[in-house]
Amino acid sequence: MATTEEVQKLAALARIRIEDKELEKFTSEFDAILAYVGQLEKLDVSGEREMKPPLRNMMRLDSESNAVGANTEKMVEQFPASKNNALVVKQIISHD
Repeated sequence: MATTEEVQKLAALARIRIEDKELEKFTSEFDAILAYVGQLEKLDVSGEREMKPPLRNMMRLDSESNAVGANTEKMVEQFPASKNNALVVKQIISHD
């Protein structure tokens, strides 16, 4: 059975704010989810064989190959900000 502290830690990892009045509800729902997923442990998959798609490289013949870096130069020219052939973008993810 999950504890309220574990649900709070999980919410913090998911960056979800849970009010104290909702904490018991989420704890019981989390237990229900774990019980449902726990049913997978009961499955007998001993007779199943591993299915893997065949691996193969698909290559196409190019009629004309592009010069190395030609597309990069075109893209850098059209982008608003660049530095040393790299595109400069605004940081949107922080690790705070």
